[in-house]
Amino acid sequence: MSASALPKSVDAMLELLTSRGYFAERSLATVAYLSLRMGRPLFLEGEAGVGKTEIAKVLAGALGRNLIRLQCYEGLDVSSAVYEWNSAAQMIAIRLSEAAGETDRDQLASDIFAEKYLIKRPLLQALEPDVSGSPVLLIDELDRADEAFEAYLLEILSDFQITIPEFGTVKAPHPPIVIITSNRTREIHDALKRRCLYHWVDYPSAERELAIIKSRVPGISAKLSQQVVRFVQALRDQDFYKSPGVAETIDWATALTELDARSLTPQVVGDTLGALLKYQDDIARMQGDGLNKVLKEATSEN
Repeated sequence: MSASALPKSVDAMLELLTSRGYFAERSLATVAYLSLRMGRPLFLEGEAGVGKTEIAKVLAGALGRNLIRLQCYEGLDVSSAVYEWNSAAQMIAIRLSEAAGETDRDQLASDIFAEKYLIKRPLLQALEPDVSGSPVLLIDELDRADEAFEAYLLEILSDFQITIPEFGTVKAPHPPIVIITSNRTREIHDALKRRCLYHWVDYPSAERELAIIKSRVPGISAKLSQQVVRFVQALRDQDFYKSPGVAETIDWATALTELDARSLTPQVVGDTLGALLKYQDDIARMQGDGLNKVLKEATSEN
């Protein structure tokens, strides 16, 4: 896959995203365009399932770049995210050196901390030269990682370099395209946000969500797709523990299509709510009158 040139305007960015089935608002396309042109990381916040991760995948595919993904979690550390030494291979090298009677300890220390013993994790991989062009580095759900790891990112996002005490400093010849996402389960420190361009990714409008459904679920009928969007949009006005995101809408529309549903009925909605809502308390709230009310709004021809 050959690398493509960066879009030269916001309209070109919109066209690029749309060509890959990502129907972005102009404000998101604008900040994504500026992120590419200015070489600044793009920090995306929003509820889970609104398409934050997907934009990194779409950009990588559209630009012909490799996608390097770092999935964050509590306890994520340098050895998992950046690098670690292959201690088993180093130990074998030491044993072989001793068996051969080599006694130059300084030389041995230099040899065992050579690049061939370095296990490169996502952040270090993202700084390496790539024939396809600078890769897209996705740092996904940063809010799940500890604050100590967040602080470690500052050097990388400021200078696009990593210092390895035994090896030296690794600096990217060309900065990667960085997308950072957060579901805002905790606040990210201002020091990191200052290094990024920021955008809040909201739930899509009914019109955009309908376009997404038609693109991602091509077998769905026009009537059912409209009912699905109206139903989901109405659900987001409810006080749920977790409102359905775009990902859930696509899953539900796909499930309904697999069942050959032609329109929403109490029976088919009740049987498939698990594709849309992922918490039992939310599903329980949609029983009886609650379901009938939302369903009536969704299936109304007005």
